[in-house]
Amino acid sequence: MRFGAPLHHHEVIDSTNLVAKDLAADGAPSGTVVTADEQTAGRGRGDRVWTAPRGKALLYSAILRPLDLDDVLLPLAAPVAVCEACESLAPVRCELKWPNDVWIEQRKLAGVLIEARPPEWAVIGIGVNLGIADDEFPDDLRWPATSLGHGIEPERMRDALNRSLAKWVDADQPRVLEAFAARDALRGRKLSWSGGPDVGGRSGTGEGIDERGNLLVRSAGGELIALGSGEISLEL
Repeated sequence: MRFGAPLHHHEVIDSTNLVAKDLAADGAPSGTVVTADEQTAGRGRGDRVWTAPRGKALLYSAILRPLDLDDVLLPLAAPVAVCEACESLAPVRCELKWPNDVWIEQRKLAGVLIEARPPEWAVIGIGVNLGIADDEFPDDLRWPATSLGHGIEPERMRDALNRSLAKWVDADQPRVLEAFAARDALRGRKLSWSGGPDVGGRSGTGEGIDERGNLLVRSAGGELIALGSGEISLEL
C-alpha cells in the first residue's frame, strides 16, 4: 500500500474529508491524498469544528479501498500511524485517548476522523497541530491542545504520515492491538462517558482495548463494559 499518489493539494478548501469523499465516490484510487493549507469547514468527531491557522497544521485525508474484515481495526491503526509519524520528526512521546485522539502530555496534538462506505472505500481524515501557539487555539476546546513544534512544516509531516499510514493499514490485527495498547492513555485511569451503554453508572476504570477495538471499562461494581462508541472524559 502507498499513500500520496495522486496528491490533491488546495490552498483553501471547505474540508479535505468532503473533497476526498467526493473523489472516492467518483472512483479515485486507493492511496489518493487530499491536503490543504486552510479549511473553512473542517470537522472532528460528532460534527465538532476543527480549526487551524493557515499553514500551521497538517490537514490531510487519504482514500483506502476496498474495505474488508481485515480493516476492522482501521480506527486504531490510523492514530497509531499518526503517533509514529510525529515521533519520527520530533523528540516527543505520543499517547492515544480512545478512540482517535493523539496526546502529548495529556494535551491533544492530533485527531482522526474516518468516514466510510463499506465495502467500497474509507476516507481517513487526520489533523495534526504543527506550529499553533497556545493563544491561537479556540477558547471553547473540550480538551487542552498543543502543537508538535520543532519547526516541522506540513509537507514534512505529510510525507512522514504517508509512510507510516501505509505501514499500519497493512499491519495485522494483533500488531495493531499491541501498538495501541502500548500507547493507551486511558488504561488504569478513572473515566466516565456519555453516549454508549447506560450501565455501571457510566463511569469506571479503563481496562484496555478488546480484539474488536472496543474500550473496556471496569465499573465500580466490578462489571466489565465494552464501549464501541461514546464520549470519554477523565475524572480528575
